[in-house]
Amino acid sequence: MSRMLHRTGLVSARVHIVLIVTVTFFALLVSAGLRATPGVLMMPLQLNFGWDRSTISFAAAIGIFLYGLVGPFAAALMMSFGIRRTMLAGLMLMAGSTFASLWMRLPWQYVLSWGVMSGIGSGTVASVLGAAVVNRWFATRQGLIMGLLSASTATGSLIFLPILAWLSNQGAWRPVVVAVSLACLILVPIVALVLPEHPGDIGTRRFGERPDSVPAASPKQARTAGLAISVLVSAARRPVFWLLFGTFFVCGLTTNGLVGTHMIAFCGDHGVTPVAAAGLLSTMGFFDLFGTTASGWLTDRYNPRVLLIVYYGLRGLSLMALPFLSFDAMSLGVFAVFYGLDWIATVPPTVKLANETFGEQEAPIVFGWIQTGHQLGAAFAAFGGGVIREQSGTYLPAFLAAGTMGVIAAGVLLLTLRQDEAT
Repeated sequence: MSRMLHRTGLVSARVHIVLIVTVTFFALLVSAGLRATPGVLMMPLQLNFGWDRSTISFAAAIGIFLYGLVGPFAAALMMSFGIRRTMLAGLMLMAGSTFASLWMRLPWQYVLSWGVMSGIGSGTVASVLGAAVVNRWFATRQGLIMGLLSASTATGSLIFLPILAWLSNQGAWRPVVVAVSLACLILVPIVALVLPEHPGDIGTRRFGERPDSVPAASPKQARTAGLAISVLVSAARRPVFWLLFGTFFVCGLTTNGLVGTHMIAFCGDHGVTPVAAAGLLSTMGFFDLFGTTASGWLTDRYNPRVLLIVYYGLRGLSLMALPFLSFDAMSLGVFAVFYGLDWIATVPPTVKLANETFGEQEAPIVFGWIQTGHQLGAAFAAFGGGVIREQSGTYLPAFLAAGTMGVIAAGVLLLTLRQDEAT
C-alpha cells in the first residue's frame, strides 16, 4: 500500500520519509505510554483489588524486562520479515493483551496481561525500532533523527499520563485500560498503509546519500531470529559493549524503573494528588522532547562519551536531591524541568557509539541487547522500589541508591575516556 502511494504520485519520496518518521514516532510514543500505564494503575488496583505495591510492581517489572529482552530479537525479525510486519504484530499484541485485562480478577492475570504479553508486544515497538528505521532510511542526520524518535518515549508520558490519571480519578482503572488498547489498535491500519520496508521499495535512497548512488535493494529475507544470538556472542567480546550495557542498565534504573513506575506513588506519600503527580511526569516529558532532540544534535557534533558523562552525572545528583525537596509546586516544577531535559538524552550518544563500534548493519541488534540492559535496570528498580517502600515505609533509600548509581556510571565513563585519550 505504501508503494502504491508513491507510484500514484500522492506523495513524493521525501514526503514519504517524513511520514515514516512521523508514524515511527507515534508508534514509539504509544508503546512508551503503555509501559508508563502501570504507574497510573498502581493506586487504583490497590483500591479495587487490595493488592500490595510489591505485587503490582512485580507485573510492571516483568513488562519492563520483556520490553528490553525482546528488542534484539525484534531487530533480527525486522531484518528477516520486515519492519512493518514486526510492528504490526507488536501493536496487535499490545492492543489484545491490554484489552483482555478488563476481565482480570487475580494478580497472576495482571502479570500475564500487563507483564508478559504487553511486555513482548511493546518490546517489538521500542527504541530498537528507532535505531532500525534511522539506519535504514538515513545516511546523514542520524543523531538528530534518533534523538527525535527517542524523545517520543517521554512524549508518550506527556500525552498519556495526564489523560490516564484523569480517567483513573476516584479509583477507576477500566477506562485507563480501554484508552491504551484503543491507542494501540488505531495505529495498526496507519502502519500498514504508510510504512514501506526499504527505500528501494519506493525507488529512492537513504536521506543524505549521494544523488549518483543506486537505490539499495530490499534486504533478503534469509536471516532468522537466531542472528540475534550470534551478534550478541560477537559483541560480547568487545569491552565497549559491556560499558554501554552497564551504563544503560543505570539509565533504565533511574528513569523507567524508579521514576516512571513509582513517581506518582512517591508524590502521593507527600500529599501530592495522582493528577498533579502525572502532570509532573508530563512536564518531564515535555522538556525531554527538547532535551533528547538537542542531545541528538549534539551527538552529531561532539564526543558521545563526554555527553554521557554529563547526562549520568547530573541525573544522579538530581535524584539524590529529590527526596529532600519540600514537594511544593515550585520545587517539583524545577526538578521536572531539570530532570526532563536529561530523561532519555542518553540514547543518541549510545546509539552513535554502537554504530561506530559495530557497524550500521549489526548496530540495531547490538543496541537491542544494550536496551536489554536498560530494561533489566528498569525492572530491578520497578520491583525493588516497591519492595523498599513496603519494607521501610519510604522511598528514600531507593532514590538515594539510584542517584549513587548515576554518579558511578558517570565516573566509569570518565575513566574510560581518559584511558582512550592516553592511548
